[in-house]
Order: sequence, then structure tokens, then C-alpha cells
Amino acid sequence: MKKNLLYLAIILSTLSSPITSYAQIPTLGTAANFVAFSSDGAVTNTGNSLFTGNVGTNNGPISGFGNVNGVMHNSNVAAAQCSADLLIAYNQLNVITPTSFPSNLLGNGDTLVAGVYKIFSTAVLNLNLYLDAKGNPNAVFIFQIQGAFSTNANSKIKLVNGAMACNVFWKVEGMVDMATATYFRGTVIANNAAIIMATNDTLEGRVLSTTGAVTFSGVNTAIPTGCGALVLTGSPSPVLGNSVCYAIFSGNGNITNGGVTYVSGDIGTNVGTVAGFDSLKVNGTIHKNPDVSTGLCAADLQNAYNYLNIVTPDIELLYPVQFGNNLMLTPHTYLLNSATVFTGNVYLNALDNPNAVFIIKVNGAFSTSSFSKVILQNGALSKNVFWKVEGAVSINNGSKFIGTLVCNNAAIALNDIDTLDGRMFTTSGAISSSSMVANVPANSGCAVLPLKWLYFNGYTENENIILNWATINETNNNYFTIENSKEGITYEVLTVINAKAKDDKSENKYTFKVNYPNNSGFYRIFQTDKNGVKNYYKTIQIKSKESKYLTVKNFTLGNSIYVKTENSTEGNATLNLYDLVGKKIASQKIILTTTPFTHKINKPTSNGVYILSLEKNGEKLYTNKIGIF
Repeated sequence: MKKNLLYLAIILSTLSSPITSYAQIPTLGTAANFVAFSSDGAVTNTGNSLFTGNVGTNNGPISGFGNVNGVMHNSNVAAAQCSADLLIAYNQLNVITPTSFPSNLLGNGDTLVAGVYKIFSTAVLNLNLYLDAKGNPNAVFIFQIQGAFSTNANSKIKLVNGAMACNVFWKVEGMVDMATATYFRGTVIANNAAIIMATNDTLEGRVLSTTGAVTFSGVNTAIPTGCGALVLTGSPSPVLGNSVCYAIFSGNGNITNGGVTYVSGDIGTNVGTVAGFDSLKVNGTIHKNPDVSTGLCAADLQNAYNYLNIVTPDIELLYPVQFGNNLMLTPHTYLLNSATVFTGNVYLNALDNPNAVFIIKVNGAFSTSSFSKVILQNGALSKNVFWKVEGAVSINNGSKFIGTLVCNNAAIALNDIDTLDGRMFTTSGAISSSSMVANVPANSGCAVLPLKWLYFNGYTENENIILNWATINETNNNYFTIENSKEGITYEVLTVINAKAKDDKSENKYTFKVNYPNNSGFYRIFQTDKNGVKNYYKTIQIKSKESKYLTVKNFTLGNSIYVKTENSTEGNATLNLYDLVGKKIASQKIILTTTPFTHKINKPTSNGVYILSLEKNGEKLYTNKIGIF
């Protein structure tokens, strides 16, 4: 009897506890591409909302949306297919067997594991609800709510231990109403009812209604990633060829600069002249007149333009004059089919794919507001961003622009305190710049030095050698290495000096003292950038000068070192003996005379190489190495 009761207890315990086995996810079909959809109802937005994913309805109006990072579908073939696929997904969620029956008040800090949860009435989300995958990224969470579903303000769905929004589903038999500042995860399917998202709501998922209006007001929504979804890479990049190392180039037009402009990369035109740039502030070649390089660049630029012109866009941004405004773009080819005004910020989100390519095609003039910014996110790289513009380009004051912009048959204007991480090209047209900074993208295949050398020289000072060098435009520099050679053939590292600047455009001066060198020597310098690439600059030869006051001959006898001076000036002086790390071993005050005189100083207890120095009034009159054996 006791044994039977034990078995019964185990069975009841299993039935009453949440099951952590992983349910079958519904088949979304084409509905997976929609962040917002209604099979039969209006889809409306007010305020400044952000949408990543398609938006559509199969029967009803769409209104109030600005630029959407997706395709708008209104009563077309794609909308009809989405409606059919949505019904299939709803039916699958509706019939799946539940594994647990929680309270209709979700959240309040509770944690749920993978399973199918059924609530037989209306439900409310309050504060935080944690969905715990227990380390399994395939963990599925399904909620079957048999009435309306609402969230209280500031409530949140939090995913922990590998849980993913793409594996979370909410089937609701009534209205879905999310209060302000809700952070929601998962795909919501409302059956025969409306969906409302309020100001400052965030959704990583989808909101889909079989019949009912879908309404937004100042929200941020995006379809979830993962779960086998296609990894976005964008279109292939254009081949830049010989234009890759140019920061500013015109195929046919003058290039002029006013004010203090710093450029890392080449500057040139194939027809016209280049004027106004300070060579000390350009870490690259200024092609003031057309040459072989500019001819090759012009040909490759035309090829790049031709490619960008014909590549097929994935998404049309329908409101070019509203471009920016915190719009987030993912790896796609975008089309703006008229003159475009870029206001505020635009975010380029690579979705953690460092090879993701962004192509933005503008069929008209392109201008930015002052202090507009292109902002890279989640692994996006400036070398993979391209803009094609069919009209004049004006990058207004203080803007931060990223990517290679190819303008066709029109002028480009870059203005005060602009920053360009990329390139500005025009197939034909003038380019003007004024007090700005331009850098060719890092790791783009162009061997532009991370600094510009100004000089490297040296001189003797009191038997030492002083080495000096200076740079400008340090943008990726890590440290300097100085090497020394007696004969100019075999070199050894003398010292390593860290770079002063962190992406600093100002002049940077460095100095290093070589203590007590042996006669003449050769010195060379190179720098190492943050990627470990070395670039040698130059080699110089410096001869150590003999003291003009005296010559010194020394010898040892017993416990003393005897030093003979001659040709000296008169006065008090000191003989000092140092070890090779500069520690003073012995010292002896002496009186110098114009006639030869022999002095003595205590011999060190250990044999080896030491530095003997004769000093007078703080000046080293003589310094050299001696051997004590």
C-alpha cells in the first residue's frame, strides 16, 4: 500500500509542476517578417516610432508611419499570404496542450521556465516577469490567454539563461493593451481583437491580429533575431580598386579647402586642381594636379558608381525628407527615391555581423542638418557603409558622417567641424571643405600611416646623445621603437616609447636621451600601430664629441683607479663612478689644473664595466665606459 501511494505522489507531483520540456514552436511562415500586422483592421501610428520589420494589413488603412526599416504592405499579395500564414500559426498555438496553469497576474518578480502556460481569463503583467531557459537556447515559452491581456506601466519581460524572444509566443483571445514604458518580448497574436502599444513601449517580437486594429504611439519595435532566422549580410560591397586610399576625390572638378583641415588618406582630382590643404595635416598624398594615380582612381570610381546604381534595393524608405530622426537600419540596400534631408541620428545595426554591408541609394540631392550623426552599432564597420547620391551633397556643420559617399555629377560641400569616417567622392563636380577631419576607414585595405612624421634628429650634449622626433595626425598609433647600431648594419632595440596621443590631430614632440654612448652610432626609428603593423621612418648617424677641456687616461693599481687629466680648465671638480644602471659607486673631489695631473678614485669591489664621469659645476666634462678586471 505504501508503495502504491508513493507512485501516486510522484505522478501527482509531475502533473502539478511546470514542465520544462520544449514545446513545438508555431509555423509563422511569411508572418515572421512582420513586426506589425492585421488581417482585417487599420494599422496606425502617432508620434516618433521606430519599426524594424514589415508593417501591413490585408484589409484596412495604414497611416501615420514615417520611415520604416521594412516594407509596407497594404492589401497586396504579400499581405494576403501573411494573413493566411497568421491563421495557421494561431490555430497551432490554440490547440497545443498546456503544461501549467499560472495565476492571471503575471510578473511581480516571478520566474517561469519553458512550457505551455494557460490562463482561463483576462491576464495582467505587472513589474518584472523572468523567463528562464536554464541554459537551453531552444527553450520555448507559450502563453494561452483566454481573455484580454494588459500590462501595467513599466512592466518588463526579462529573458535569462539563454532565453530568446524568438521562442516566446502569446496567444490572446481579446484586446492586448500595453501601458507606457512596457518592455515586451515575444510574438503576440490577438484573435479578433485590437492591439495597442503606448508611448515609450519597446517590443522585441511581433504584434499580429487576426481581426482588429493595431495602434502605436511613440514606440520602438523590432522583429526578434535568432531561432534559425536568416542572418542579414546586405548586398556585396562595390569594388573600390585604386580609389580605396582616397579620402576626397573628384573625377572632374576642383577641390578646395579653407581653415584647418586634417585628412588621413589621399586627396585628388582627375580634372582640375587641389588647393588649400596643409601637407603637414594630411597623412597621405595630395595630388594637386592630375597624374597616373588620379586617372586610375577616376576609372575605378566610375565602376563603383555603376555597381551602386544598379544594385537592387530591399527596402524603400518612403519619406526621404524625414530621414534620420533616430531611424535604425539593418544590413540591407535602401532606396530614398527623391531629395533627402538627414536630420538628427541614424543608427546602423550590424546585428553582430562584422561583414554586414549597408547601401543607401538617394535619387536626388542629399543634405544633413547641423550636428547630424551616423552611429554604428553591434559590429558595424565604416568600411562596409556606402551611399550613392544623384545630386548635390551638403554635410552641414558639426556632422559626423560615416561611409563612402559616391555623388554622381554634382558638387559636395563639407563644413566646419564635420567629421568623416569614410570617403567623399564625386564622378564630376567640385568638392569644398572647411576646418574638418576626414579619415579613410580603418582596415579597408589602404595602407595609410596612423601618423605623419615631421622629423627625427639628434645631437650630443655633455657626452650624451639627445634624440628628438615629432609627429602629427596620430590616429591609430601605439608606440615608437628606437634601434641602435655601431656600424649601421646590425641593430638592437634601444628603447620603446609609448605614443602620447589618442587619435590626436595636434603636433606631438618626443625626446629620448642616450646616456654615455660609445663614440659614433646609427639610430633608426619606427612606429607600431594598434593593429601591430610596423612602419619604419628613417636612420640617422650621430658622432659623440670628445671633451674640449681635457683628455682622460685611466689605469688601476691595487684598490684604486688612477685617472690622468690634461688640457683641462682649472677649478674644483668631481670624479664619479657609476654602474650601468646609473647607481653611483664611488666619488672623489679633485682640483683640475692646466698641466697633466693624476688623480685616484676607489676601485669597486666587483669586476665589470662601469661608467667614469668627470663633472664640474653640474656639467659632465667627460663620460665613458671603463672595464675593471
